[in-house]
Amino acid sequence: MLSLNATDRKTGENLDALRKAGFMPAVFYGKKTESTPITIPLIDFKKVFKEAGESAVVTIKTPSGDVDTLIHEVDFDPVTGTPRHADFYVFDKDKKMEIDVPVEFEGVAPAVKSGLLVIKVMHEIKIEALPGSIPQFVAVDISKLEKDGDVVIVKDIPEMKGVKFLSGEDEVVASVQTPKEEKEEVPVDLSAIEVEKKGKEEKEGEGETTAEAPKQE
Repeated sequence: MLSLNATDRKTGENLDALRKAGFMPAVFYGKKTESTPITIPLIDFKKVFKEAGESAVVTIKTPSGDVDTLIHEVDFDPVTGTPRHADFYVFDKDKKMEIDVPVEFEGVAPAVKSGLLVIKVMHEIKIEALPGSIPQFVAVDISKLEKDGDVVIVKDIPEMKGVKFLSGEDEVVASVQTPKEEKEEVPVDLSAIEVEKKGKEEKEGEGETTAEAPKQE
């Protein structure tokens, strides 16, 4: 079980000073839980977020007690990419949730050795499960992809206890394709264009000199 130690945060506290000290402001809330501002160590949050993403349960340990949550939203610094703030959602343990879970591809596709392309189409899959049964990721085996046209679809993914796949069972997760041949660009012969242009100009000039003058009556 992933967890984070948190302290209560007062409204109006200097957030810049807090971040400079190595902490990150956050908040947790839910349908039955009031919005509660907290402070957590930034380095600890980075470790948990890397492992949990937005699908694993994270227990927030506060002076008032432990709260089971999911990471709902994270705000990143646009320049450094450092997390600046996080929202944690307090869920109902007895109520199933619909959530997108990352897809992780396992195995080596024989198609690659044949010079074919393995296209990883789906990177997240929608599931329904109780919070305690939500997996950190869904593993997809691509070791059976051998020839052009082979696919892995949702119904090929082994069943997971307590998890229902909500994505269409015929949706493509990964496929094999033959690489498209790149057309060679034919270099433009500028000298030929210049000669053609010059010949055209000369021809137009000859027409002007040989034209008969209008007859005068």
